[in-house]
Amino acid sequence: ALRDPDLAVRQCAALGLAQGSNPEAIPDLLAALDGDDSLLARLAGNALISAGGPAVPGLLETLQGGSPRARVEAARALAEIGDRRAIGPFFKAIQDGDSAMVEYWADVGLERMGVGMSFFDPK
Repeated sequence: ALRDPDLAVRQCAALGLAQGSNPEAIPDLLAALDGDDSLLARLAGNALISAGGPAVPGLLETLQGGSPRARVEAARALAEIGDRRAIGPFFKAIQDGDSAMVEYWADVGLERMGVGMSFFDPK
């Protein structure tokens, strides 16, 4: 259904996959991040978040080489998943500084993973 010509069907498929993702759908969900429809891209991102770890390699690839819209959704999904494989690419995205939204989600992801935080004993 993610390949259906009807946009509403694709949106419903992505919404359904967000409730319980199927790893076989990951390539089509990644492709949907780069579509013309913002709602479909967001729903596909949510479905990839639901997929978790199996979606991370494709999301990392999209973060590093996708279109601007796809990169933002990939960064958001990676931040929500919290997989430590995203740490290096998040730092690179922040250093590149070419997208404020990608930087935002990279910061959120790093913060959620506790990267850069210092813990000390006040004694």
